[in-house]
Amino acid sequence: MTEIDTRKLIQDLLEKKAALKQDIFQDTKQQFEKFKQYLLEEIGEMRHSIKDDRVRLHVEYKGEFQVQVYIGSDVLVFQMHTNVFRLPDEHPLWKTEYMKEDKERGYFGIINIYNFLAESYLKSRLNDVGYLIGRIFINKDEHYMVEGKGQLGFLFRDLTQSKLNETIMKHIIHVAFVYALEFDLLTPPYDIVSKASVIQMMEQNTREQMSTGKRLGFKFEAEDKDIF
Repeated sequence: MTEIDTRKLIQDLLEKKAALKQDIFQDTKQQFEKFKQYLLEEIGEMRHSIKDDRVRLHVEYKGEFQVQVYIGSDVLVFQMHTNVFRLPDEHPLWKTEYMKEDKERGYFGIINIYNFLAESYLKSRLNDVGYLIGRIFINKDEHYMVEGKGQLGFLFRDLTQSKLNETIMKHIIHVAFVYALEFDLLTPPYDIVSKASVIQMMEQNTREQMSTGKRLGFKFEAEDKDIF
């Protein structure tokens, strides 16, 4: 391949692939802004209906790409990834006519949904852990699919036919809320908490000494192998 050919290849990649990723990033960001709006609306509706002030219901924006939703004893963190990803070659969607017609449909922006304990944030317990309960994939056609736990794992899987809209976004939000609220903090195994050091007891604030999190008993397939 000559220098001219190589330069032409680079030019083509920049014009096609780099531009495609920028378009998907912008589209995903627009959809994420809509999620922010609907989250605020849903929490507002709940705040209006639930009169008990002890029930946490509020939204905190953390920059352009993250929003924290306090709902009862939980925090749901909606976080948009700033990179665009391609599905791996072995993914079954590549065998569909939808993807065969246009391989650019296999590139996605991703919005992650994490579940933390509210106390972890309110008391700055930095060692506490949260769990990825879902992730929303959005391609250049604004078609989407959701990978996740519970109903998030099977209600929103038809990429070829599904396009994001207000009804779908609010449904995803409701399902995520229900999934988080239905899982309570479980007692850790006795052996894990059976010992404590003197310094832990002497510390006036020991919140960073012990890690707390919901033990949901799952992990995504992606945690076993690198999907991307």
